[in-house]
This record gives sequence, structure tokens and C-alpha cells, in this order.
Amino acid sequence: MTVETNKITSDKFACILARVLDDKLAKNIAVLNISQVSSLADYFVICSADSTTQVKALTSNVKEKIKNLFQRFPNGEENDLKNRWNLLDYGDVVVHILQREERETYAIEKFWNHAFSVSEETWKEQSKEYSEYEN
Repeated sequence: MTVETNKITSDKFACILARVLDDKLAKNIAVLNISQVSSLADYFVICSADSTTQVKALTSNVKEKIKNLFQRFPNGEENDLKNRWNLLDYGDVVVHILQREERETYAIEKFWNHAFSVSEETWKEQSKEYSEYEN
């Protein structure tokens, strides 16, 4: 299934990104609506991984899945030298994949605590047709 990129809202796209991460066992997924507090993006999708290998695997999976679904590529990518924190910038949505220790150290959610947090129930409902396991 492919979808035209211009027909999907940033809200829906953030939910789908969270779903893609969830399907590959990312931990502690958070979706933050930062549109009212920043011009950087509309949403942050943040998750934890257990190892540098998982950080890399989750990053690769997101890029591949989003390319296949929407023919969309990140505008930018960043990672630290040890692959403990990878970032995928899709413009309207930025994905942060961090090892647990980095996530605790940098506390992105605390820094952006004035953003609106999208509940897991909401992002799962918004993205259910994109699940590899619930169809």
C-alpha cells in the first residue's frame, strides 16, 4: 500500500511513525505535538532502544517503511558516533531513537514538557491500518 505524501497530515504521519517503531519493539514511545511551541516541526516521536544495534535497526526500518509507504525520505539524518541516538527529520515530524541511558540523560520530554502529549491509545487508533500485526 502506498499513500500520496501530500494527502497525509503531520498528525497522522506522527502516529504512523510511532506505529512503525512499535511494530519493531521500540520501547516507551512518546508522541509530542510541538506545533504550538516551536517552529522546528509539528511533532516529535521519541522512543528508546536496548542497544546500539537496535537503535540502528529501528532507524533503518523507519526509513525503509516510510519510503515504501509514502515514497518519502528524511530531509536530514543525524546520529552520534556510537549510534546511541539517531534522529530522522521528516520536516513536519522528527523521530528520535535513543538508547535508554541517553534518553534519561537528555530528557527530551522534560525539556518539551509544555508540548501536548498524544496518548498511546490515540496514536494506535490513528495508525491501526498501518500495523503489521493487527490487520
